[in-house]
Amino acid sequence: MRRENVVIVVVSLLIVYIPLLKNLKIMGKKKIFNRRDFIQRGMRVFLGLVIGGMGGIALKNTKKEEWVWQIDPFKCMQCGRCATECIMNPSAVKCIHAYDLCGYCDLCGGYLIPDPVHLDTGAENQLCPTAAIQRNYIEEPYFEYVIDEELCIGCAKCVKGCTSFGNGSLHLQIRHDRCLNCNQCSIARLCPSDAISRVPLSKPYLIKGDFVSS
Repeated sequence: MRRENVVIVVVSLLIVYIPLLKNLKIMGKKKIFNRRDFIQRGMRVFLGLVIGGMGGIALKNTKKEEWVWQIDPFKCMQCGRCATECIMNPSAVKCIHAYDLCGYCDLCGGYLIPDPVHLDTGAENQLCPTAAIQRNYIEEPYFEYVIDEELCIGCAKCVKGCTSFGNGSLHLQIRHDRCLNCNQCSIARLCPSDAISRVPLSKPYLIKGDFVSS
């Protein structure tokens, strides 16, 4: 039992029994109540206070803010551990696209392998091992790249390519609706750059383009 819970129980006992002990002396003289009446009434009041106190504790605990795991894209080294070390299969880590930073390039380093044979959607030219990135033509020479999170395994190959040869608009993030929010994240424990940490649920995702690294 937590210290604050013990304190509540002790205080409840004092509140209940001190007045009752005083009343017992008076009642004893007047011969109104016997010992059984005293115990029964005392227990009823005590249980009422305990239940009310535990309800207050439960309400207090529900108001505590939940904490979740989050990746700092500026610290991420694209090591690939997010895909292999997460207890979820596929990983709860997904590629996120900050469109404000994207150059909509024809030769996209996050989509195409180095020195591709052709600049098209052929599987042999794609960097992603699960074809989780869709390449959509906009107008010459611009293309839009959309992430299919159902196919993404969080391997960071596209992120590494985009960071090395592009604007770095692709980056990884933990999806809170997929993550089990383990007490000790298996990925965070092995992350070589300490890019994963716990933050309040109310804190927004760290998305490139929305903020500047401090």
